[in-house]
Amino acid sequence: MGRLRVFGVGVASLSVAALSAACMSGGEADEKAAAARAKARNMAAAASEKKTETEVAAKAKANELGQIPVIMYHRIIKNPPPGDDRTPEQFRAELERLAKEDYVPITAAEYVTGKIGIPAGKHPVVLTFDDSSPSQLTLDGMGNPKPDTAVGILMDVAKKHPGFRPVATFYVIRDLFGMAKPEEQTQVLEWLKDHGFDIGNHTRDHLNLLGKPEKEVEEQIGAGQKLVTSLIKFSPVTLALPYGNQPHDKKWAMKGSGAGASYDFRGVFLAGYTPAPSPYTKDFDPVGIPRIRSKEKVGDCVKFCSTAWLDWLNANATDRFTSDGNASTVAFPKFKAPFVAAPYATRALPY
Repeated sequence: MGRLRVFGVGVASLSVAALSAACMSGGEADEKAAAARAKARNMAAAASEKKTETEVAAKAKANELGQIPVIMYHRIIKNPPPGDDRTPEQFRAELERLAKEDYVPITAAEYVTGKIGIPAGKHPVVLTFDDSSPSQLTLDGMGNPKPDTAVGILMDVAKKHPGFRPVATFYVIRDLFGMAKPEEQTQVLEWLKDHGFDIGNHTRDHLNLLGKPEKEVEEQIGAGQKLVTSLIKFSPVTLALPYGNQPHDKKWAMKGSGAGASYDFRGVFLAGYTPAPSPYTKDFDPVGIPRIRSKEKVGDCVKFCSTAWLDWLNANATDRFTSDGNASTVAFPKFKAPFVAAPYATRALPY
């Protein structure tokens, strides 16, 4: 009897073990099958999403490898002398044109970092202002921009054209919008930051960096960086070279330290003469980004200033940056694929 009991227990134990193993194998198989089904569903959903994105891009005729106008402004004043200044009426007319031709302003920081999130079918434009003039921004006693300043006009045009973002980049020097007191300087810089505007470095003294030694170049740029960071919690990520002149070694303008401050920019802007390449292309050179002077077709501006280039981009729409409306993709016609920069290859959406 004792042997039979032992034998019986052994058989029972083996039967339970076998049953457990079978159950475990079945459970694992079910889990693997469920995982496979989930993977298949995810792949199907991803394929469907990509198909939809491609259709949207094709419908918008998206070309996010196209050129972008980066327009350079200085003072906005009545009766400007010959040069780069514009009247309030001229500035307003150019903004109205940009809005009607489906341009949407983005900042220089957004441009150089590739964060271009605008609606499908729209075109980015970068509005830049050099030298921090009071005509660009002066606040009244209630902290509102005066109507005839550049910011006042830009905000007014934006109200009339929904979707036309009132943003721009201001390249400041030590004459901070004509403000002498640090408290006033802080006020105006904080106002810009709080309202979505971008602040860039233009060196402290607007010194021509051409032919200057490395130490002097870094001192001027470092001092320009400190000018901003000592007043507000913001560090410029782009530099506009005074007079558009690069130092002996272009890299000195991109990264360095001086005047107790360091800088490591994502982009350095020149002063002319062509639209800028898309940041998603191999043509994008962060050390020397071209800008366009704001001017009608007179003199050398018959071909090389804003009116002429906007006419050209309008006539050559396939060369202009057109958004697909999705900031996470880089959409373009398939044959342009060789021009995609390596960092953006995983975001490519050819159609």
